[in-house]
Amino acid sequence: MTTLIRRGKRAAETSVADGRGPEDVDSQGGGHSEEEDDYDSSKALRLTLMEEILLLGLKDKEGYTSFWNDNISSGLRSGIMIELAIRGRIHLEPPTKRKRRLLDRQVLVRSDAPTGDVLLDEALKHMKATHPPETVSSWIQLLTGETWNPMRMHYQMRNVRERLAKSLVEKGVLTTEKQNFLFFDMTTHPLSNSQLKEQLVAKLQECLLDRWAGEPRRLDRRTLALMVLAHISDVLDSSLSSLSDERFDAAAARSKAVLEADADEQACKTTSPADEMIWAVLAANA
Repeated sequence: MTTLIRRGKRAAETSVADGRGPEDVDSQGGGHSEEEDDYDSSKALRLTLMEEILLLGLKDKEGYTSFWNDNISSGLRSGIMIELAIRGRIHLEPPTKRKRRLLDRQVLVRSDAPTGDVLLDEALKHMKATHPPETVSSWIQLLTGETWNPMRMHYQMRNVRERLAKSLVEKGVLTTEKQNFLFFDMTTHPLSNSQLKEQLVAKLQECLLDRWAGEPRRLDRRTLALMVLAHISDVLDSSLSSLSDERFDAAAARSKAVLEADADEQACKTTSPADEMIWAVLAANA
């Protein structure tokens, strides 16, 4: 992950439209709605947090993520954790005297009902079958395959980027092409519908500028989650790159205030299991 910093002169400010998508059901003024109630209530095209992060990380014309980005894999697995919490499938165990910190608390399955998403259901199946339960940090490492224990390699979720890209192709957001890279051919997924990505970029920019709520808990849940995951996946900087220097610096300062906030302290300000998971994921990737 990289921390946004002040930059030199760039192009003039690009105007941004209101990027609030249909999933942004919470008001900017405070308070989040219940986790899953509104997710499936609209027939409009919906993207999961993982699909949104992949879309932000993909090069529009080339159709692949940067070869130098080592963080997007953890970001996508972190997105699975948050998406499951938002949909009411998992939550953190209640704090105790011995387990007050977010990273000390285990992830519990609240409901094993299918979500309709293959990746989410695969991860949920692993969590349901694991005893004793694992912490957020452990699950991100296990799902990413970052373990030296051969007995735990079966937790690794494979081909996540390709599976997400295929889902976006089916939704009409990406297309599929073959590109030759000297010694090998690679399947790529260039952007075919730029509107959704523009909306995501606008959402991130607006929440840090014209719609800045003043403090993290006043951000709507999915926007906060998107900001956290974009930071973890090292795609937040590029999402703000079209801003003028002055607005970029303002957005960078505000995002830094959110992303460097004390996660345990912020979690204490909410009663929502989904919000707790967002802060736990941020702490796990710090």
